[in-house]
Amino acid sequence: MNVVFYLALVLFLGFVMGKLVSLIKLPNVTGYLLAGLLAGPYALKLVPQNAVSSMGIISDVALGMIAFNIGSEFSLSHLKKLGWRIITVTMLQSMGAFAAVLAALTLLLNQSFSFSMVIAAIATATAPAATLLVIKQYKAKGPVTDVLLPVVALDDAVCIIAFSISAAIAKSMINPAADTSLLMTIMTPLKEIIIVIIIGIGGGLLVTLFKTRVKNKDELLVVTLGTILVTAALAQMWNVSNLIACMMIGATIVNLTHSSHSVFSSLDRITLPIYVAFFTLSGADLNIGILKSIGIVGICYILARSIGKIAGAYLGAKFMKMPETVQKYLGITLLPQAGVAIGLSIAAQSILPEYSSTIRTIVLSATLIYEIFGPVLTKIALIQAGEIGTPDIHNKKTSYQKTA
Repeated sequence: MNVVFYLALVLFLGFVMGKLVSLIKLPNVTGYLLAGLLAGPYALKLVPQNAVSSMGIISDVALGMIAFNIGSEFSLSHLKKLGWRIITVTMLQSMGAFAAVLAALTLLLNQSFSFSMVIAAIATATAPAATLLVIKQYKAKGPVTDVLLPVVALDDAVCIIAFSISAAIAKSMINPAADTSLLMTIMTPLKEIIIVIIIGIGGGLLVTLFKTRVKNKDELLVVTLGTILVTAALAQMWNVSNLIACMMIGATIVNLTHSSHSVFSSLDRITLPIYVAFFTLSGADLNIGILKSIGIVGICYILARSIGKIAGAYLGAKFMKMPETVQKYLGITLLPQAGVAIGLSIAAQSILPEYSSTIRTIVLSATLIYEIFGPVLTKIALIQAGEIGTPDIHNKKTSYQKTA
């Protein structure tokens, strides 16, 4: 098997499909995903499964870079303007998804409470990758974008805590004799988050230290990318979130470095081929045939999660008196779901082994639907909010920034 050949094929097919879908005003990322879906092992088989698996490192690199870029939104001056509003919106949109899925599965479909609670916790996860690419492609800017990026970043931490607590409660319901004290239930995910924050801050300090010693952007690129990879590797080694770790690198740099833009822009020259390969391979990993076995529970999960995310984001933004565009359109941009949810569905197999195949089928089917339609919905929402295609929006302060 010639991995280099398949990588070249993935890059070419993804790039061409991205250009083709842009002709009908769809986001490039939708084209990348469709190219992978068609060329992958579950459709035309141009790229076999072993080739997709052998290029797994591309996913680690791409997700690390995406999380690193999102971390740049954690400027303390920016967060001071947003304050508790971001935390409130993040909590309510997560709670909305959790409550909607839990209620739908237990009350409407009469599913077991332990199963419903675990999959409801998975429903809180939001995937940042496709959303960020849409924002970058169309240079979206405005109140919705300002709120969206930090909410997506915080959502990962909220999801991990929600899943850990739900898993502990589910275990205690299945096996009442198990030792699942409330304190340990809360402390375990908190300990993981503290570890991952320390790893990320360490990476950020390393880049900040080297930044004053490198001679040009090429050297800065090497230092930055190397730090992202080392940080992601350490996080995986200690079984904590590599996304949060890489976000913290970006957050540390943006707060400690006066000219942090040069650090983030140093990656720009290599992002396109990595993102094209990542999303095309992500599409190749999607098995469209799995939709046949999703069943009524899966359909209910997708609908309830979507309603919960949109309603929760609306209520949070309304309660915090955010602009009307944020209230109306933020929830739609939070629908994509991928890596974190898939990872948690695998973790759920050991908690509820009798439901393992059901949980995995539901989450993978939902990922397929959200990954294909999510970027399109995000673009539509940002257009309706006036943050894409408004000529002067990049040169003036938004009403949200003025009142924040």
